[in-house]
Amino acid sequence: MKVKILRQQSPDSEPYWETFDADVPSEMSVAGLLDHLNYHDDIVDETGRSTTRIGWECSCLQGVCGACSMVINGVPALACETFLKDLKGSEITIRPLRKFPVIHDLVVDRSVIQENLKQANVYIEEYQLEAERNAAEKEKAHLQQYMAAKCLKCGLCLEVCPNYENGMHFFGAIFANDCYLVSTRNRAKADEIRELYGEHFGSGCSKALSCMDICPMHIPTIASMAKLNRS
Repeated sequence: MKVKILRQQSPDSEPYWETFDADVPSEMSVAGLLDHLNYHDDIVDETGRSTTRIGWECSCLQGVCGACSMVINGVPALACETFLKDLKGSEITIRPLRKFPVIHDLVVDRSVIQENLKQANVYIEEYQLEAERNAAEKEKAHLQQYMAAKCLKCGLCLEVCPNYENGMHFFGAIFANDCYLVSTRNRAKADEIRELYGEHFGSGCSKALSCMDICPMHIPTIASMAKLNRS
């Protein structure tokens, strides 16, 4: 099969497409494919020209770290959870996420995610569950808390969001889920979070819900938004 990858040697260099030939089983993941292409010291493209190893990130390779986020055949996804047998056509195209600055090839700088959470002071560890909340209320909130806490910070939701550009004015689904988690742990903090939520998230969200469709953890972000508004 043909593997077409959008490469970029450095943040300041121009991106370019490079195509490789790969004879691999269809049961292999895209992460495995990239490992296969990088395996030999003498890496060559489809024309036989020597080239450099493909830059990409990974950690767990089990769909729980979010490091291998990229765009595969036009769809943002985790490389470790995308299998060749599920992709259509004889050519695979891979490029980095577009909403973040490229560092090298498929590696992007997603630090804006953490910087926005820091700016909004959204930290779960600063707040303890309040003793006055009854057991029934805590139990009712547990499932959504658990789901929202599964966020990988992978950035796929921001990649497909029609309202997110650079994180300057609209923080996206990640912000909504983290704000919900913090607000359920402290009633006094909920009012402050709601104000931030309206300024930075609610006022800019068009409810396209593409974030929920693409989320590898299937987080019901719309439920976090609704519960946050009622907190």
